Amino acid sequence: MTRTIAPHESNPSSGGRVGPKQPITGGRAVCASQHPLVTDTMLQVMRDGGNAIDAAIAGCLIQAVVQQDMTNHAGSVTCLFYEAATGQVHELNSMGRLVADLPAHHRVPGGRGLYAPAGTRGPMSVIPGFMPGMKAMFERFATKPWGYLVAPAVAAARDGHVVTSFEHLVYAQTVDLFLYTTSGREHFTPNGHLLQVGERWAQPALAETLAGLAAEGPDYFLTGGWAQHFVARARELDWPITLDHMTALPAYWTTPTRWSHRGYEVAQLSPPDRQAVYCALVLGILRHLDLPSLGHFAESPEAAYYMAHALRLAHLETGFINDPAIFEDPAGVLMSDEYHALLAAKLRHSRPKIDLSKHVELTRGRNALDAAGSASKQPTGSCELSLVDAEGNWVQMMNTLQTGGIAGEVVDGVPMVGSHQINALTSPLSGWLTGGSGMRAVLSNTIVLKDGRPVVSLGSPGNVHCTVPQVLSNILDYGMDPYAADDAPRMLPLTDTYELSIESRVSSGFVDGLARLGVLTNPLPRYDYHMGTYQMSWRDDDGTLSSCAGPRREGNAAAL
Repeated sequence: MTRTIAPHESNPSSGGRVGPKQPITGGRAVCASQHPLVTDTMLQVMRDGGNAIDAAIAGCLIQAVVQQDMTNHAGSVTCLFYEAATGQVHELNSMGRLVADLPAHHRVPGGRGLYAPAGTRGPMSVIPGFMPGMKAMFERFATKPWGYLVAPAVAAARDGHVVTSFEHLVYAQTVDLFLYTTSGREHFTPNGHLLQVGERWAQPALAETLAGLAAEGPDYFLTGGWAQHFVARARELDWPITLDHMTALPAYWTTPTRWSHRGYEVAQLSPPDRQAVYCALVLGILRHLDLPSLGHFAESPEAAYYMAHALRLAHLETGFINDPAIFEDPAGVLMSDEYHALLAAKLRHSRPKIDLSKHVELTRGRNALDAAGSASKQPTGSCELSLVDAEGNWVQMMNTLQTGGIAGEVVDGVPMVGSHQINALTSPLSGWLTGGSGMRAVLSNTIVLKDGRPVVSLGSPGNVHCTVPQVLSNILDYGMDPYAADDAPRMLPLTDTYELSIESRVSSGFVDGLARLGVLTNPLPRYDYHMGTYQMSWRDDDGTLSSCAGPRREGNAAAL
């Protein structure tokens, strides 16, 4: 592994640093990502005549080189693709897969940092989903040669990329998982230290692996050289998988879940993903409560009270979503307007009748109302891409290090974190070790349509279960432009102990108003990166295209 110091002025991410960003408007095509090298790669593919799928494949492949704090080539992939020629929205599910009928395998014990918290058995080993997803996209919709799409990733691994301050921050918070294994230590701390800000990180082992991928195609990771080395390492670690398991549950295309709100149609991932049901529940409840009439939920305590409760209800209710191949599917019930009206009535008729601020002060102390909170502690790693090409095709997709491979191990330059899935009703990731179950998740890929055509596509890493409905509400209920909708303060669901964590760009009157409703406000950092940062594209009424990356993490947007 090569490490050299690069001069500050050559840092390629200087145009995409954490903080406020300017949306890109105009052009024939737009794209956004969490890293300028990824955005530049996607833009170049479209400039060379590739479509949005071509650009997304190339973007994912290089992103797994330059953002290994967020993704890798052994993780998972999901995608929504609006095909202009047919007017159809296609959904790709390529989550990492549990191996049916084999005991759960855990390489790293609990207590190894954010990805293996104390009290758990550590992440579970799973079959990687990243490259099966790339294969499915390439075989169905790509137009460019495979080697051309892999070439930027090969170059980035060979020549290195400059480590950014945000990248270093996340490694410092998550590297414990990799310190458990020899291959992990060699990869992330080759000289006994993490890569430092400004260093150029070249990865010759990964470059060689990606050269094999370019030459042999996606099957290099499914049945070829890398797959064989992965299976061999798994068996050395007493996980008795075979090469057949690598292709037993391939990525698949399906139809996304659609639901309507205020004259718009929202397309999101279908069950076992929970996001569509979650969002429909929240916005449906709030529509029956006429939330905008109370003010914005980051300004009005009454609106925040209802939003926080709606998020909590959705979090609990969507615990009943599972793989429809194994369980009955309650999505229709949970998304029905009648059910939303019932839940709204329950909230309306359970509000406090008296001022409860004295109770909050007596039980928590006055200082609790003024204290600065800490960042929301959630696994951080995923990347969102948003693209619209010159032919009018839209891609909104995620690639992530989550739910892929053997936790803490690095095989031929490819790091892996496994899956922090837990079988629990409220777990964001869960699956079943029989029946070939698909992994249940909450992922953010969203396309909003008007009269059958996309008007906004959006997605984010971080706490997407609760942030997507808030951003959608900002756009569809409050009429905000997409960047402002992302920038606005957002919250976590109300806890069972009446605490509301919200980014601390709120007034003292807001905090006092919630206290009167019996809610203690826990102020998060003003811009908490765990609350995500959105990559979005949108089309104005006159057809003008725009795109942006959000302020809470690095990233940028670009246009042709």
